Amino acid sequence: MNTKQIDCVLELSNTLNFREAAENLFISQPSLTYQIQSLEAEIGFPVFERDAKGTVLTPAGKQFCIRLHSIKKELQTAIEHGRNMHSRYTEALNLCLPIRSCLYFLPQIMEQFSRLLPTVSLNLSFIYDKSRVDLFLRGEHDILFARDSELKRFPNVKAAPLFDSHIYLIVRHDDPLAGLERITEEMLDGRILLIGGDTPPELQTVQKRVIEHRKIEFLHSYNLNTTLSYIAARKGICLAPGFTNDHNGEFAWIPFDCPDKMPCVLGYHKNDRKESTRLFIELAQKAYQNAGTVLL
Repeated sequence: MNTKQIDCVLELSNTLNFREAAENLFISQPSLTYQIQSLEAEIGFPVFERDAKGTVLTPAGKQFCIRLHSIKKELQTAIEHGRNMHSRYTEALNLCLPIRSCLYFLPQIMEQFSRLLPTVSLNLSFIYDKSRVDLFLRGEHDILFARDSELKRFPNVKAAPLFDSHIYLIVRHDDPLAGLERITEEMLDGRILLIGGDTPPELQTVQKRVIEHRKIEFLHSYNLNTTLSYIAARKGICLAPGFTNDHNGEFAWIPFDCPDKMPCVLGYHKNDRKESTRLFIELAQKAYQNAGTVLL
């Protein structure tokens, strides 16, 4: 299957009209028919059904085209990255983060990095689920933002300490708790605590302790975005690590009074001797040494 066939299938899936699709692709209708038939012969199932009434997607063809859209986007991204590398860079450094807020100083770090190593392309990937660790271990990423506990069991991985992330209570700004400087477990009595999703084990321990010892209800939430939506809709409050704070001011983040914390690190491969890896980690560590009042 080639890119021309992909374009033909996707265009026909949009128009469901051979004449119109051929015109949009600037090819002849027989050429479009040939491309579609060749692709269907290769993949082993019909994507379209044709009769006197017109053209429709088969059930398998509909699912195929949904995935094909994603493949085309990924292919275009790969081409763009390749063009950038060819025209400007001699090396790439691949960094993976769960979410952008994990590295509050990322823009400053990137600016300094590009100034010192202008021929190295710094590529960012944002993957929240646990697959990011597997991808890193397979060598698809050079540097991984992680909690120290996530990487300890891997002998071929080294971890550069970055900061200790503490636990905060997230509430609406009009919540009575929003004006306090620190929150204790007792202050959560009678409230609904949102839990679940991709909660780190360290935070699960705190949540479990609070639920067992205090008079509160709890409600399961699928992920952080869902949790924040529930908070905005007055459906509950939640405890979260400081590194998930995007600092956009939408919610109040109040320090939670507990000794628990999550050491956060930049993981890199033990055999990595690249200057770019060393420099990025050095710049990141320096930025957090002077973090000041930033919520972590």
